[in-house]
Amino acid sequence: MTRLTEWFSAGRSSGKHTLPFVVILLVVSLLASAANLFLPEDSALYVSTYTITLLGKYLCYAMLALAVDIIWGYCGILSLGHGAFFALGGYAMGMYLMRQIGDRGVYGNPLLPDFMVFLDWKELPWFWLGMDHFWFAMLMAVVVPGLLAFVFGWLAFRSRVTGVYLSIMTQALTYALLLAFFRNEMGFGGNNGLTDFKEILGFDLQADSTRVSLFMITAFLLAVLFVISQRILASRFGKVVLAIRDAESRSRFIGYRTDRYKVWLFVYSAVIAGIAGALYVPQVGIINPGEFSPINSIEMVIWVAVGGRGTLIGAIIGAILVNYAKTRFTAILPDAWLFALGAMFVLVTLYLPKGLMGLYAQMMAKRRPAIKQESEA
Repeated sequence: MTRLTEWFSAGRSSGKHTLPFVVILLVVSLLASAANLFLPEDSALYVSTYTITLLGKYLCYAMLALAVDIIWGYCGILSLGHGAFFALGGYAMGMYLMRQIGDRGVYGNPLLPDFMVFLDWKELPWFWLGMDHFWFAMLMAVVVPGLLAFVFGWLAFRSRVTGVYLSIMTQALTYALLLAFFRNEMGFGGNNGLTDFKEILGFDLQADSTRVSLFMITAFLLAVLFVISQRILASRFGKVVLAIRDAESRSRFIGYRTDRYKVWLFVYSAVIAGIAGALYVPQVGIINPGEFSPINSIEMVIWVAVGGRGTLIGAIIGAILVNYAKTRFTAILPDAWLFALGAMFVLVTLYLPKGLMGLYAQMMAKRRPAIKQESEA
């Protein structure tokens, strides 16, 4: 019990609402899952499988926003390339799911995915070997984004590339991967990507129980990563990261190897993005090069800005709210969504520079004196 208390109480300086937030997240997820599995469809409280899938997608985006907030809100590195890490994790999961199709594909080839048979490939590429094993695919979902982040970060941060130049480089990285994955010769399905998944670990992906399980796993991992991130950022490492954000030259002058701290935080953030991508694919049912699109990485930054950067909770809330708004808005005026998104970002920048969590903090700060006066009276 004491260990559990330590884990949830760690990081109170950076987020005292950790335990309540985690409890609310898990309780709401459990209630939604129970409403899907145990209530009849004609019940007013019934949650459809479509809604469960949609909520699972929102939580994957929330995990991705958490990754962006870690590197942007706490270290001041505006990455416009986290969509690349998200997509790489998604492709690792997609490759595993494609291998599980076996001879149930359109062409009935037990070894080659349908797109390879269509393109007249004779054998499985070397980078597909081992992807029929779940553990190996999940390992690749974190190793590949982490390794790419390490190489990119090591080169960029050791060269002291910062500010807008670093943002442009991260955007160029994801755009280069977008162009590469569009090519059929790459062996990742080209423009169509990977889809038509059948099962995961032997469970039918279309079954309600599988959908609910994926949703609950996503909620649980989001809670775990949130607590771990709070603990890291409340530690000595996190305090150095904040010092680097606020005054990197001074931090370097007193002896800290700032590039190392930035590299490892960048790698940790990329790993979280890869996990989010791996959880996203079986719930959505497809992964294609469109996930590398730079506009997706820009949207991630907007999620964090709306919720409030440097708070973690705000990033999660912002991702859920903005994507819910996107779902509703695109159903009504699909062509106007990007204009609404841009307007939202401008308004938040002008009137809510600290996001929704900053607004909440201001409201609580105004409320405390009033409460104190009432208690004294």
